[in-house]
Amino acid sequence: MALYVRKLKEEEWEELERIIQKTENDVSIQRLMIILLSAQRHKVQDISREVDLHPINVRKWIHRFNTHGLDGLRSGKSPGRPPVFTDEQRQEIVDIASADPLSLKLPFQQWSLQRLRKYLIDDAIVDQISVETIRQILRTHGIR
Repeated sequence: MALYVRKLKEEEWEELERIIQKTENDVSIQRLMIILLSAQRHKVQDISREVDLHPINVRKWIHRFNTHGLDGLRSGKSPGRPPVFTDEQRQEIVDIASADPLSLKLPFQQWSLQRLRKYLIDDAIVDQISVETIRQILRTHGIR
């Protein structure tokens, strides 16, 4: 079954045309063209060739427009991966790394990244952490 954008309201047509005329806008011309061509009943495969996008992406933008209107065509900031450790955990890692191991009743005088990792896990400050992550956290706080 063919996929098309929903029937456009008169003000949506006008807004699409107005946005296309602007030299700078927050919606890509490619996405606007997808909507306009689909509204004119061009098939996804034809639109795909016209705008040089894979048909999957053409369908995605049609669905987003049908669900969210013009706002669905705007790019939002990609959230990325959420932080694994809280700010409190990061600060505790820095505090422990800055502390004298002897003051924590440990049998050594200097931290290594491996010792610090073992201590953080054994004391349940973190469930798991890599040596590289510890290195990055410490580097961010100016500790070498």
